[in-house]
Amino acid sequence: MPPVAADSRLLDNACGDELKNDIADADVFQSLLERSGLHLASLDLQLRITQANDAFVDQFGRSRESVVGRNFCELLHPGVREPISRNFERLLDGRSQRFSECFVGVGADQTAFTGDITGVAVRGASSGELTQFVVLLSPEKLNKANVVVADRKRVLSELNARILEGIATGESTVRLASRLFLSRQGVEYHVGAMLKKLKAPNRAALVSRAYSLGLLSVGSWPPRVPRDYVK
Repeated sequence: MPPVAADSRLLDNACGDELKNDIADADVFQSLLERSGLHLASLDLQLRITQANDAFVDQFGRSRESVVGRNFCELLHPGVREPISRNFERLLDGRSQRFSECFVGVGADQTAFTGDITGVAVRGASSGELTQFVVLLSPEKLNKANVVVADRKRVLSELNARILEGIATGESTVRLASRLFLSRQGVEYHVGAMLKKLKAPNRAALVSRAYSLGLLSVGSWPPRVPRDYVK
């Protein structure tokens, strides 16, 4: 791997006081790659994973053979693939040198997990040409009892999808009932069913949980439920 000349301040922050200087060469990155507790991987310019440490591989519950060589976006929930891909496009064309974004990953057992992703553009020290990307994942630590399985089948009816989108935009029960030709009790019934399905205690938590699972597309307004999740 060629020397790294990327601005790695976000990686510095993620690693705390252990990393004092910018990543200067391949040995430094290799040391970080092997350091326990950091979820690190390197990607080629087509976003294929070229290296990944044990923490990164274990987070997805997969074998190393099934991760290395795979397109990184395939490990993400469909609802976040597009905005994260756009961030990599900005790195690729030089509009930015790094980004930090929320992400939703999907493990081998189809369990979704959330957290933050930091992406850094890696350039050769002598040529200055973009050679690869470094990715750092910072997964949230969740109570397993509250984890919702995000399977790839269609999980919401058309009506529930419209109600969820309305709640996410701040519409009241009365407004939803009028727009969707339902009674107020009908709206509350469907909202209650979604609260139970997504294990959310209230409407705000329902929207948050929906975003974390990719049931609401990230980076779009008004919020939309991807068609893949509508029956």
